[in-house]
Amino acid sequence: MRSLRFRLPALFLVAVLVAGLVTALVAARLFQDWTKERTVRDIRRQAAGLAQLYSAQATQIVEQGQRAPSFAGPRLERAMGARLYYVGVPLFPGQLSGLRSLESELIDWTLINEGKKQTFEFAPEADDRDFLAVAHPLRLDGQTFGALVVAKPKAQLQARFLGLMKRSSVAFVLGLAAAGLLAWWLSRRVTRPVLALSRAADDVAARQYDVELPALPSGDEIGDLADRFSEMAARLAESEQRERNFLMTVSHELRTPLTAIRGHVDALQEGLADDPEARRESLDVISGEADRLARLVGDVLDLAKLEADRFALREEEVDLGQLLGQAHLSFAEEARRRGVELDIDSCDEFVVMTDGDRVLQIVSNLIGNALQWTPRGGTVALSLSETSGAAMITVADSGPGIPAELRENVFRPFYSKDGGQGGTGLGLAIAYELTQALGGRIELETEIGAGAQFNLILPVRPVRGAPGAPAPAGLPA
Repeated sequence: MRSLRFRLPALFLVAVLVAGLVTALVAARLFQDWTKERTVRDIRRQAAGLAQLYSAQATQIVEQGQRAPSFAGPRLERAMGARLYYVGVPLFPGQLSGLRSLESELIDWTLINEGKKQTFEFAPEADDRDFLAVAHPLRLDGQTFGALVVAKPKAQLQARFLGLMKRSSVAFVLGLAAAGLLAWWLSRRVTRPVLALSRAADDVAARQYDVELPALPSGDEIGDLADRFSEMAARLAESEQRERNFLMTVSHELRTPLTAIRGHVDALQEGLADDPEARRESLDVISGEADRLARLVGDVLDLAKLEADRFALREEEVDLGQLLGQAHLSFAEEARRRGVELDIDSCDEFVVMTDGDRVLQIVSNLIGNALQWTPRGGTVALSLSETSGAAMITVADSGPGIPAELRENVFRPFYSKDGGQGGTGLGLAIAYELTQALGGRIELETEIGAGAQFNLILPVRPVRGAPGAPAPAGLPA
C-alpha cells in the first residue's frame, strides 16, 4: 500500500469518487427542485383548465338549468392521475358534483377570493400519503363561490427521483470502473520510469555510474528527469575520475621530492657524500625539493579552499600598474636564466578596489606558465589596458601554442603537457578559481606556432574617497 503504483490510482479513484458524490448530490437536489416545479406547473395548468370547465358548467346551470357534468369525479382523476377536491358552497345545488370534499381550513381564502391560486401540501385523513396540491378559485359572475383542488401524491415525485438515482448509480459505477482502469494504466506508465530511475539511483549510490535508462519520451517531466539524471551520472563519473586522478597525481607529486630528499639524506647519513662539494650539492637538492614540496602543498591547500568557498578576500586600493611592475621584477631573473626576454609596457597609475595579493598571485601564475612554455630566445610580454570599463592584464608568450582539443583542459588541476616536470600543474587552476572569486574572468587566445595569450579581466570598482567617480585609468594611448 506504500507503493506509488497503488497510491496513485487509489488517490485518483478517491478524487473521482468524491467528485462523483458531490456531483450526484447536487444533481439530485436540482432534479428534486426541477421535478417539483414541473409537477406544480402541470397541476396549475390542469387546475386552471378544470376550474374554467366547472365555472362554465355552473353558469349554464344557473342560466339554462342544465345538470351537473357527467364527466366529473373518478373519470377525471383516472385520466389525470390526480385527485380532485372541491371546497366551498354547493357547486350544483341539489345535485352531486362527483368531486371529493376537503376541509376548508386548508385553503387560504384570502388568496382565493382575490382570484389567485394557492399551492400547498396536505395529508388526507383516510390516506397516509402526502399530497402536493393547487387550489384554483371558481368564479361565477365575478364572484368566488369555491375552489377546485388538484392534488398529486408526492410519492410520484420520489418515484421519478429514485428512477433517476438508479440509472445514475449504474452510470457512476461504470464510470468509476473506467476511471480505475485509466488510473491503473497511468500509474503503470508513470511508475515504470520512476522505478527505473530508482534502480539507477541505487547503482549510482554504489558508484556504478554506467547506468542505462529506458527510452523515455522527451518533453514531459519524467523525460526531463531522466535526462538530468543521466547528466548527473556522467558528471559524477567524471568527478570521481578527476578525484582519482587528483589523488594519484598528488601522491606522485609528493612522492617524487620525498624520494629525492630521502635518497640524499641516506647518502649523507651513510657517509657516501664525504666530499664537501658533494655534500653541498646534496643539500642544494634537498633544499630545492623541500621548496617544491612546500609549493605543492600550498597550491593544493589554496585550491581546496577555493573549491570549498572558504577563501578570504580583502578589498583595498591596488595600483595595477605598480603590481604588474612588481611581478615583472620578481620574474626578471628567472626569465634571464631561461634565456627569455620578459617585456612590459609602460603603465601609468591604474587604481582599483580589489585584493592585491591575490591579483599578484594570479599574474605570477600566468607569467610562470608563460616562461615554462616559451623556448630560449622567445619573448613574454606583459601589458595593462582598459576594456569595456574593466581592467585587462595580458600575458602573451611566443611558445608553441595550445592545440584546440587541449584548450579546455588548461585550467584543470594537475594538467600539464610536460607531465608535470616543469611545475605542479596547479598554477592555472588556482589562477582561474581566484579570478572567479574576484568577480573576473580569464580569456585564452592561442594559435598553433604563434604562442598563447592569457587575458586577466577584472571589474573596476570606485576607489574609496571618490564616490561615484570612475577609477583613474591614465593608460597609454
